[in-house]
Amino acid sequence: MQWKELKARLLATGTVNLAGEPAEQFIARSAAGPGAGGGGAVFFAMGSHRVKLALDPLSPVEVVHRGNGTADLYFNGTLISGRLLEPGFHCPDQAFITVTGSCIFRCRYCSVPKIGGRRKSIEEIMRMVESVRHRIHAISITSGVLESIVEEEAYVLEVVKHLAFFGLPMGVSIYPTEKTPELLKGLGVAEVKFNLEAATPELFAKMCPGLDYDLIWEVLDQSVVLFGKNRVFSNVIIGIGETDAELEACIRELTSHGVIPVLRPLNPVAELVGTPRPTAERLKKFFVIHEQALKDAGLDARLAQTMCTNCAGCDLVPGRDE
Repeated sequence: MQWKELKARLLATGTVNLAGEPAEQFIARSAAGPGAGGGGAVFFAMGSHRVKLALDPLSPVEVVHRGNGTADLYFNGTLISGRLLEPGFHCPDQAFITVTGSCIFRCRYCSVPKIGGRRKSIEEIMRMVESVRHRIHAISITSGVLESIVEEEAYVLEVVKHLAFFGLPMGVSIYPTEKTPELLKGLGVAEVKFNLEAATPELFAKMCPGLDYDLIWEVLDQSVVLFGKNRVFSNVIIGIGETDAELEACIRELTSHGVIPVLRPLNPVAELVGTPRPTAERLKKFFVIHEQALKDAGLDARLAQTMCTNCAGCDLVPGRDE
């Protein structure tokens, strides 16, 4: 089975039962994103390919840890030998840190508001990065919104100023103000990700009440001018009610603006519990569309230095998952 086919099927399942030898050092825990507040996840790798799967003892997928990261994946009667990757924070090779683990907004697909996590101090974040410095190549920062969008931006900017000490490429993904791209660029941030989340403004209004779809487009366009090609990204969730035509149009619109889409299969949590995950067939179909749209726009996801596109654990990424 080709990797792309296997990964599409695994992402459509989304979970894994982890068995075998103790594997605590290989379990990633998330304070934001699809796995926020869950019981953890593992990254299974085969060669240069990887996939992130949430831990669930009832999953039809099983990974048996043989020790020292060596592992076998069993799925649909097939055995695939590989290894578990040790995360930096949140994902392998990066310190991907959530600054504020709570949010005043209530996006319907997101668990963070219900978790109500705390804000990390700058000192704590510096210690976290220092603890994994020997095995990371990048720092990525994301955050909820503790009090207001403006206050959160100001705090994240202070975090970024301190993290410059490590001299590593930095990616930042926060809910922006009109000035966010310029401010982050001025601090030496390498890449930014501002998330449309939904393929249409109507779906965005339904999923993210109180947030501004047009503002995100505005800051994405600013960011492409400031950061350049292959340095600006935007999540688009697959499976929250968009049609195929709407999703393809959104992908094409993003790439035509110089933005690399991050096509994130829905993890049905929060208010979307019970919503079916996108099928492997739909994920494969949009992998091809995504690949062609990037090619037509002269963009290359393989050049990402930070954040989700560099990791490629949660999504099918053209150029990485062939």
